[in-house]
Amino acid sequence: MVIKSVELSLVCGVTSKIPAGTLPEFAFAGRSNVGKSTLINGLMNRKALARVSSQPGKTQTINYYRINEQFHLVDLPGYGYARANVKVKEQWGKMIERYLSTSAQLRAVFLLLDIRHEPTGQDVMMYDWILQAGITPVIIATKSDKIKRSQLQKQVALLRRTLREESHVLPDKEAGQIRIIPWSGQTKAGREEIYAVLDQLLTQGPADGTQAAEAEESVQGVTPDSAAE
Repeated sequence: MVIKSVELSLVCGVTSKIPAGTLPEFAFAGRSNVGKSTLINGLMNRKALARVSSQPGKTQTINYYRINEQFHLVDLPGYGYARANVKVKEQWGKMIERYLSTSAQLRAVFLLLDIRHEPTGQDVMMYDWILQAGITPVIIATKSDKIKRSQLQKQVALLRRTLREESHVLPDKEAGQIRIIPWSGQTKAGREEIYAVLDQLLTQGPADGTQAAEAEESVQGVTPDSAAE
């Protein structure tokens, strides 16, 4: 994939209606401090497309970026910001859930998890929300440059094991399909693997719950389920 054009085309707030749209959509979700803005900027070859803030929870809207006049990259609000009040947290949650359940053009959801830590209860809840929407999420393990290379597979296995054991939705037969792409904000390692998933999904129709996993399985460099376990 070659990024030729990027444009912020639409911003949806709490009361906004989710647009029907005509272009395929790829959504990115994650905790407020997981490095989502850094990932989006890195994928789109821009320094400040998505604003990187020292204040977690800054993204409070659903932002649609039109890429190459071909698809939308959808930046969902970060969740889990401890200082946000209960009402705000509920609004963010409802906004994300409404998007997942009503977007007609959604092809895949990329769920970002910090590779250094075990997924939180909110991470698992988001994972379950995505599964309930009929989509197998693509897991992006961010901040891989913050750990030693020798620890990479161990931490990937921790993410996978926690999702498998804590999820209330994932059927046993699907457990083997949890695949993870490590990402480095410093070196951009993992970018080509993500591009490959996007390229393959662009050739397919709307998400049917298995396409993202199938796309990942065909991408070289994606960490398979058998690794480090």
